[in-house]
Order: sequence, then C-alpha cells, then structure tokens
Amino acid sequence: MKDWQEGIGAELREILFTREAIQAKVLEMGEEIVRDYAERRVLMVGILNGCFPFMADLVRSMNTYLDVDFMSVSSYGGGTQSSGVVRILKDLNENITGRDVLLVEDIIDSGLTASYLLDNLNTRHPASVEICALLDKREARVEEVPVKYVGFDCPNEFVVGYGLDFQGLYRNLPHIGVLKKEVYTDP
Repeated sequence: MKDWQEGIGAELREILFTREAIQAKVLEMGEEIVRDYAERRVLMVGILNGCFPFMADLVRSMNTYLDVDFMSVSSYGGGTQSSGVVRILKDLNENITGRDVLLVEDIIDSGLTASYLLDNLNTRHPASVEICALLDKREARVEEVPVKYVGFDCPNEFVVGYGLDFQGLYRNLPHIGVLKKEVYTDP
C-alpha cells in the first residue's frame, strides 16, 4: 500500500475524510437511495470528471436495477473557483423524458453549476431530478439548490482527492484533504 503522506499526498495540509470514512458514507448513501427509489429504475447521471470514483463506488453499493449516464460540464476553467459560466462539454446519451434522474456530483459549492443542470434537465421533462453529492460546501453557496443526498459537509477550503482535482492532479488520492495554499497560489 502506498504511503499517501509522501509524493502528491505531501502537498495536503490535512486530511478531512479518510478512505474508510468515505467508503462507510458511500455505503450508507447507496442504501438510502435504494430505499427511496424502491420499485423505480433510477438513471444515475454522473457529472464528469470529478464524480468517477464516487459514482463507481456508489453504484456498486446499490443492489437494485439502475441505469448510468454521464455529462461533462465546465465552470472552473483553470482556477480554484467557479466562473459562473457553465458549458456542457458532453451531453447525455439517454432520453430522460419520464425518467427518475439522480445527478451525482463530487461537490456542490457555489451551486451555480448544479442550478444550471437542474434547469437544463427539467426542460427535458423527467419524472424527477434530484442531486446526490459526496461533499456539500454550504459556506461557498451563491445559488441555493436542493441537495437530497449529502455525504459530508465540507469546510470552505480547497479540497482534492477521491476525484476532486487541481489542474487535473490529485484525483487518485484515496482520501479527501485540504491542498496547501502554496500549491495553488502564485508566489
């Protein structure tokens, strides 16, 4: 097993959520979703790229019939805060008319991207659209959005790991931690 305190892990100021805590929470969330969607076949829509470890673990924890699709959106550019301008880079393959849709996000922070996605998807006439997020950074919220399933409340820090990145790096960390400020700020 790798020592994640060395290499790229050494660039973290602290670990907020351990691998074990994340896995326990993902199992709990999967069980809750299965209960809520009993008798219905939910379409899980992962928002790439950050959702991929969370979504993979989440769907594996769910002992039910479900479908999976993905969207890719951009709202950050290369920075550490949302620009507020959302572009769809990859749209759904599935028709969602009449479907129960569950958006799966790694993190909800400003709420701008999630709000845009809810508005966009609701124009396609689904039966329902809900949001599932591993992290909820309420302190950063600019636009209120209803998040039905939340793994952890997240402090208003720049976090990476378990899919979350900075300039494409750190997604492969098995835990979530606060990135040292000197890593992402100019001297």
